[in-house]
Amino acid sequence: MNKTMKFNELGLSQRLLKVIDEKGFEEATPIQTQMIPLLLEKNADVIAKAQTGTGKTAAFGIPLMDKIKFDTKAPKVLVLTPTRELSIQVSEELNSLRPEKSMRIMPIYGGSSMDRQLKAIRNGLNMVVGTPGRVMDHMRRNKKLFDEIEYLVLDEADEMLSMGFIEDIEFVIANSNPEKNILLMSATMPREIVDLSRRFLKDAEKIDIKSKQMTTELTRQIYFEVKNADKLEAMCRIIDIEKDFYAIIFCRTKKDTDELSNQLVNRGYDAEALHGDISQVQRERIFNKFKNKNINILVATDVAARGIDVSGLTHVINYSIPQDPESYVHRIGRTGRAGLEGTAITFVTPQEYKKLHFITQKTKTAIVKGKVPQVDDIIGTKLDHILNTIDVSVGNYKEDIYYETAKSLQEKYDPTEVLATVLKLNYNEELDPKQYKQISEIVLNKSGKSRLFIAKGKKDNFDTNQLVKYIVKESGIKASKIKDVQVLDKFSFITVDFKEAEIIIHAFKNKKIGRRKIIEIAK
Repeated sequence: MNKTMKFNELGLSQRLLKVIDEKGFEEATPIQTQMIPLLLEKNADVIAKAQTGTGKTAAFGIPLMDKIKFDTKAPKVLVLTPTRELSIQVSEELNSLRPEKSMRIMPIYGGSSMDRQLKAIRNGLNMVVGTPGRVMDHMRRNKKLFDEIEYLVLDEADEMLSMGFIEDIEFVIANSNPEKNILLMSATMPREIVDLSRRFLKDAEKIDIKSKQMTTELTRQIYFEVKNADKLEAMCRIIDIEKDFYAIIFCRTKKDTDELSNQLVNRGYDAEALHGDISQVQRERIFNKFKNKNINILVATDVAARGIDVSGLTHVINYSIPQDPESYVHRIGRTGRAGLEGTAITFVTPQEYKKLHFITQKTKTAIVKGKVPQVDDIIGTKLDHILNTIDVSVGNYKEDIYYETAKSLQEKYDPTEVLATVLKLNYNEELDPKQYKQISEIVLNKSGKSRLFIAKGKKDNFDTNQLVKYIVKESGIKASKIKDVQVLDKFSFITVDFKEAEIIIHAFKNKKIGRRKIIEIAK
């Protein structure tokens, strides 16, 4: 069942609803819709099957923060994650959901200072998010460390098992509070997960969120690297360089949609905001204006835009990067319909590149880097439009007041000077480059690795050297950047940095074997 509900329908307290509203969430995802009321109503073990990126952290974090009394220094919740990166990510998400800033949540993982972690534990932690190995290290030093935990969360359980953490998980379960409840969160349910649940979970409640296809057939998906302060300027440049701009712009919160809509209107654009606080009557009025193209820009939140089906959109703009891959697919699926080409643009700030990379991995989509339109190009485009309008209109005003006035002006002044004056009087502001502000150049943090799948192998007469040469020739990257090459009979794998992965995928975007791309992000 993939039903969704509003957060205020799930039984949460006002203190948590206030946090949720401040984050801009309006409607719970399917996993949140099922898990939040379940955890609020009863103390139970839970097995939850749902894809990565569907809001699982909030699904367990929100109700546990609402129901548990964090009245001692000892941790009440322990979350196990397979990797250091995920520990940090989950900890950051939980910290952003805290109803009180005094609540203490911290990631613990190998490679970070053990002394600093021990000090934090002694000072008191309410929730611990950690990798199995480092959690075991702490448990061996302090056997009573997790004697008071009420919930043990096994996050990405299938990943932990595939990485060989089964014995570590068993150790943590055996050496922590025997009265705890266990929440087992997993994207898949292999036999090992089922066996684990039978051994350690008691009469577990089951939640199964059906997977959705995370792909899109959009022709053009690009991202722009911009600072948060430059987003509005970049947005205006995109609008101005397009001849017939007709788009939905997505923001994360209701406040953001109102602010952006007002900023665009103040700059002379036909825009309206659509979000959860708008009445049904207003919603219908705004939607009809947009559908009839009385306005050409709709600024909306994800929830408010659900159910909107408008043909002919030229763009979908992610002014705020989506919170998960599913939201990305839902958003951009609104353009490129009925055989028409559409463009999806995502603004990415320096802190968000890893989130973008995560979306590309899960959607198996190449989102290529674009360049914000330059001022000279925009002025040139506007001038072309003016000249085309004049071309179409010449000859329509013979023998009327305009024609007679033009004749008398030509007798008195040079015709070119007259025309230049008329153009300046009418288009001076529109063609003035000073109306555009400078956009800062930024460099995104593209550290991290990506595993790529290549639909060629030994049957294609490739060995390691030949495969590397083939990729280097087509993409232009250095051979030294390609690591962990694995050539199998029908396909191969390589590992490269995020930056090189982006270049390779772009270089091979039009190369296919049948319907399958030759290179794509590995599952």
